[in-house]
Amino acid sequence: MATMPGNGQSFALDIVKTDDDGRLKRDGNLMSASAHIITAVIGSGVLSLAWAMAQLGWIAGPISLLIFSLITWFNSCLLADCYRFPGPLEGTRTYTYMGAVKAHLGGIKYTLCGISQYTNLVGTSIGYTITASISMAAIKRSNCFHREGHDAECHASTNMFMIIFGIVQVMMSQIPNFHELVGLSTLAAIMSFAYSLVGIGLSIAAIAGGKDVKTSLTGTVVGVDVTSTEKAWNCFQAIGNIAFAYTYSSILVEIQDTLKSSSPENQVMKKASLVGVATTTVFYMLCGTLGYAAFGNVAPGNFLTGFGFYEPYWLVDFANLCIVIHLVGAYQVYCQPIFKLVEDSCRKKWPESGFITNEHPVDILFYGVFHVNSFRLLWRTAYVIASSVMAMTFPFFNSVLGFIGAISFWPLTLYFPVQMYISQARIRRFTFTWTWLTILTVSCLIVSLAAAAACVQGLIVELHSFQPFKSVS
Repeated sequence: MATMPGNGQSFALDIVKTDDDGRLKRDGNLMSASAHIITAVIGSGVLSLAWAMAQLGWIAGPISLLIFSLITWFNSCLLADCYRFPGPLEGTRTYTYMGAVKAHLGGIKYTLCGISQYTNLVGTSIGYTITASISMAAIKRSNCFHREGHDAECHASTNMFMIIFGIVQVMMSQIPNFHELVGLSTLAAIMSFAYSLVGIGLSIAAIAGGKDVKTSLTGTVVGVDVTSTEKAWNCFQAIGNIAFAYTYSSILVEIQDTLKSSSPENQVMKKASLVGVATTTVFYMLCGTLGYAAFGNVAPGNFLTGFGFYEPYWLVDFANLCIVIHLVGAYQVYCQPIFKLVEDSCRKKWPESGFITNEHPVDILFYGVFHVNSFRLLWRTAYVIASSVMAMTFPFFNSVLGFIGAISFWPLTLYFPVQMYISQARIRRFTFTWTWLTILTVSCLIVSLAAAAACVQGLIVELHSFQPFKSVS
C-alpha cells in the first residue's frame, strides 16, 4: 500500500482514517468511556442524596442506593450488547439509543423511545442549569455569611446566574460532537470527584464536631418532622432523586459509539459501566450517609448549598465552583445527542443547503483553526436560551430532579434494554428468564409511577408560593 503512487496513496490514507462503516476512525477507550460515564452519572443528583437518606432512613436509604446501582449496571450491560445489530459482536452499528431500539424492536417502541430519551435529555439540561445557578448563588451567599454572620439575610437571585451559565453553554455548545468532548469530560469528572470529596470531608468534620442531630432507622419522624402524608410523598420523591442520580442510559449508546473497534465495543463498554457505576456508588453512599449523619432529619435538599456548612467558607466556595465546572461539561454530554439528532435530520432533508452544511474556518488565538457552521451556531444557541428560560420558570431543585429521574429511569434504564435483550437473545415468553425480567420491569414501573406522582405533588406545593423569574437562593 505504501508504494502506490498518486491517488493510491491518498486512498490508502483514507482507508486508515475510517472505520468499518466509512466514518472517521474512532479512538475512544476504556478510560475515555469511563470519564464520560462518571461525568454523566456523578452530577447534581449526588447533592440531594443526604436529603433522600433523611426521608428513607438508615435501612431503606442505603438499600435503595445499592438496588438502583445494581439495576443500572445490569441493564447497562444488556444495552451495551445492543450497539450492533443483530450483535452483540458483529453486525451494523446503531450509533444512537433510538437507532438501537429501531433496529431491535422498531414500530411504536421506536417512537416511544425517542419521546422518552429526548424528554430526559432536555429535562436534564434544564435541571443542570438550575443546579449550576444554585451553586453560583451559594458562592455569593457563602461570602455574605462570612462577612455579615450566619444569621444575616444573604439571599441571592439565581436568574442572573442562569443567564451567565447559559452564555457559557452557548460558547461550549459549538463543540461539534461527542468525539471532541473527551478533554471536557475528563475535567468534569475530576471536578465531580473534587466536590464530592469536599462534601464528604465537611460532613466528617461536622460529625466530629459533635453537633446534636437526630437520625433514625426510618428517617424523618411522623408527627415530629413531617405529617404521615408528607412522609409518604417525601419517601417516593427521594426514590425519584436516587433514580435521577443513576440516569445515564439515555446516552450510553452514544458513548459506546466513540470506542475504537479493535476490542469488541460491548466488552469495553461493560467494563466502563462497571467502573463508572461502582465509582459513583461509593461516592453516593459516602455523600448520602455522611451527609445524613451530619444534618440528621433536617438535611437540606442540596447539602452543599443548603448551608448546613458555613466554614471554612473558601472550601464551600471551591466545592460549588467545582460543581459549576462539572455541570458545564455534563450539560454538553447530555445535549450532544439532541444536537446530533436535529443537525443530522436537517442535513438529510436539505443536503444542498450551504447554510446547514458549510463549515467556515476561523482562526482563534492560542487555539488555531476552529470550524464554524452557521446553522449549528444559530440552532444550538436557540436551544441553550430555551432551556435557560425553562429553568428560570421552574427552578425547583429536588422536585424537578426527582421527576426527571422518575419518568426516565424506567423506560430508558429498564424497559427498552430488557426488551432489546429478549428480542436479540430470542427468549421465549413464560420461560424462567423472561418471567423474572418481566417481574423486575413491572416492579420498577410501579415504583417509578409512585415517585413521579410524589414529585408532581411537590411541584404543585412549591408553585403555590412561587413567582416566575423571581427565584432566590
